Amino acid sequence: MPARHNTGPVETRLAHSLSASGAASLADPKFATYLDQSDKLADLRAQFSIPNKRTVWASTPGDGAEAPNAAAGTDDAEQDSVYLAGNSLGLMPKRTPELLSQELQVWSTSGVLGHTDHEYGRPWVKIDEQVTPFLAEIQSEVACMGTLTGNLHTLFTSFYQPTPQRYKIMYEGKAFPSDSYAFASHVALHDYPPSSLLPVYPREGEHAIRTEDILRIIEEEGDSIAVICFGAVQYYSGQWFDMEAITTAGRAKGCIVGFDCAHAVGNVPLKLHDWGIDFACWCSYKYLNAGPGGIAGLFVHERWEDRKRLHGWWGHDKATRFAMPSSYTPLPGAAGWQFSNPSVLDVVALLASLQIFDAAAHVLPRELADGHVSPRGHVLGALREKSVDLTGYLEMLLRSSKYCRDLSSSEGVDQTASTSASTAAAGVTFTIITPLDPDQRGCQLSLLFEPVESMDWIFDRLRSRGVLGDERRPGVIRFAPVPLYNTYSDALRAAQALDECLAAYESRQVM
Repeated sequence: MPARHNTGPVETRLAHSLSASGAASLADPKFATYLDQSDKLADLRAQFSIPNKRTVWASTPGDGAEAPNAAAGTDDAEQDSVYLAGNSLGLMPKRTPELLSQELQVWSTSGVLGHTDHEYGRPWVKIDEQVTPFLAEIQSEVACMGTLTGNLHTLFTSFYQPTPQRYKIMYEGKAFPSDSYAFASHVALHDYPPSSLLPVYPREGEHAIRTEDILRIIEEEGDSIAVICFGAVQYYSGQWFDMEAITTAGRAKGCIVGFDCAHAVGNVPLKLHDWGIDFACWCSYKYLNAGPGGIAGLFVHERWEDRKRLHGWWGHDKATRFAMPSSYTPLPGAAGWQFSNPSVLDVVALLASLQIFDAAAHVLPRELADGHVSPRGHVLGALREKSVDLTGYLEMLLRSSKYCRDLSSSEGVDQTASTSASTAAAGVTFTIITPLDPDQRGCQLSLLFEPVESMDWIFDRLRSRGVLGDERRPGVIRFAPVPLYNTYSDALRAAQALDECLAAYESRQVM
């Protein structure tokens, strides 16, 4: 597949950096420190609250986990943990409490007047306008509203209009369960059988779905498919689907094409309008750091301006909204899909994070500049550059482990390159099931452990060493080094801690 983002060979860049650093190897702490000192985005980390080792360890379930002092080899349990769970819940920006406090103050001192007269210049009546420019290049195509699954239902109400000839919903097998539940419920609401659901799975022995297989199924089944809706970045495997190719193929067959961008927004570059995507939705509590259950968003391409939808008063024309007319006049664009006024506290929690993206605008490499991209879009380009290298560094460290099994091929990418782990250690191993091609993934790497029952034990011992990833049963730990706040030293500490845990598990099995 052609490179979508001109990421270039990570190995080459890291090799040049290794030579310049004077370090002995990729696993030399001196090299990780050199990379951190060369990182133009390094200062952004200080704007987030990082859980410390004591916090990560104290709530560790399971028996016999080592105390953080012994495990970490330091007497400083207040040291920052290695937080690699931003794909599950992003860290809190330090400015979030301040912005929330300001809104509570306005509510306290101004009451209802805060809708139009706001001490901090954020009148509630247009609070969502503070954040929508970040989420799309054409602001009218985006609305800040609701929750992820609620927005998915809203969009499917408009776009899933099955007929006897065109009624299927195509999506990736092992989609996030809430998506699967939503798809099944819409099929049932329209009295179509479960066979109307068309999940697509990887080939036997593979963990990623090949683009060629997706396109083949669209070609074969497209005349009967009403809606194609994939997760842009697959939550379990970390695969970033070729959204443009899927959209082009689907629309050529007359299908509506949408994406769940929960694991993509703030993680990978998105060109929803340019790629011709019909609709999309996302949450904001992962890579956008808006807090648990933070306000979500949706995208509707401008071609669907007149599409039928459910109505609510906040989607009504602003000029007459408060005149309370009996007939509905929708706002232009995606805003016309809104139902109710958004939670101000949720919106400013998101704003606190987006202000950090804004503050990073000065680090944008000149060659990434594009007159059609917003300043926040420019920052995402710079973050993407770091993300490719940071995740690439973690991948190379993991693949050098004697416990790392050879990787399966995925979408034509050779993932069987030999490493020092060509002969996997007996007893316990892991496989990186995320594609190795940076153009087919975001920052996440998913590690599948064998035997699968080892995963819980290893996950707990990682926490005892101050490393927090995210577990997905039965056997996967997800590591997501987020370029906003993770470091190359984090990647090294995580890889070293994992090897220690695997060695401990192996010794435990022998005993």
